[in-house]
Amino acid sequence: MTEVHSTTVLGVVHNGEVVVGADGQATMGNTVAKSNVRKIRKLAGGKIVAGFAGSTADAFTLIERFEEKLNGYGQNMKRAAIELAKDWRTDRYLRKLEAMLIVANAEELLIISGTGDVLEPENGIAAIGSGSNFAQAAAIALKKHAPNLSAEEMVRESLHIAADICIYTNHNLVVEKVS
Repeated sequence: MTEVHSTTVLGVVHNGEVVVGADGQATMGNTVAKSNVRKIRKLAGGKIVAGFAGSTADAFTLIERFEEKLNGYGQNMKRAAIELAKDWRTDRYLRKLEAMLIVANAEELLIISGTGDVLEPENGIAAIGSGSNFAQAAAIALKKHAPNLSAEEMVRESLHIAADICIYTNHNLVVEKVS
């Protein structure tokens, strides 16, 4: 059976705002399976936003595990991310999951990968998924040359640019600001 995946998720920290957005396309092989998938979830009463790329079922499993870790570590996002990454790397079941997460709170943005990595981007821009390189390049350029834009405007425009280039990314966006 062909897995459902492919997407673009982008997070930007800019001028005191933290915003995470994603397109809505899910593909099965080289076919669009659904165009309005919601790949962004608010957690911890809206204080944390998580976005996922990869296999949808795998990503939901990881988000559920991340929420469990958040609850276990008193909403400490970085600690929960590190503990999830440890489990992901060592647990035989989790190790087979094919997904990545971007998680953000009001202060920080992290990428969590299945190889045990928890990455905090230096430039306040995190991107995952098939169109991530396009979205990240656009966000870097906007942050450098259009600092008057809000973080939300940067995320939306960068995702639209990625959608214009990447066949696995569409213009049906979901964007969430961390409150």
